[in-house]
Formats: sequence, structure tokens, C-alpha cells
Amino acid sequence: MSERAAPFYCPYCGDEDLRPSEQGHGAWECGACNRAFRLSFLGLLARGVAKGAPNERT
Repeated sequence: MSERAAPFYCPYCGDEDLRPSEQGHGAWECGACNRAFRLSFLGLLARGVAKGAPNERT
């Protein structure tokens, strides 16, 4: 398993009772609401690396 960041809260109920799922990389199970979900990285946004992007803080 990778040492990447893990979710702290269930995206459905907000509980912290999370554990890695046996369904594969990025899959998690919530013990509070009995839901399973998967997290995945989609990629970088082009506007995030462009200088002068509208969301850039000065």
C-alpha cells in the first residue's frame, strides 16, 4: 500500500471509522454507514499551473 494521504472522513456520513477495502488500491470502507467508496487522482488542471490564473492568490 502506498504512503499517500488517506481520507479522514467518510464522504457520505462524515464519520471517521474508515478502513482500507480489499477491493483494491484507493478503495475504502466506512464502518459507520457500511458504504464502500474509491478515491482516485484524475490529473492536474491546466488553470492551476498557468500564471495569472483567476484563482491565484496575491
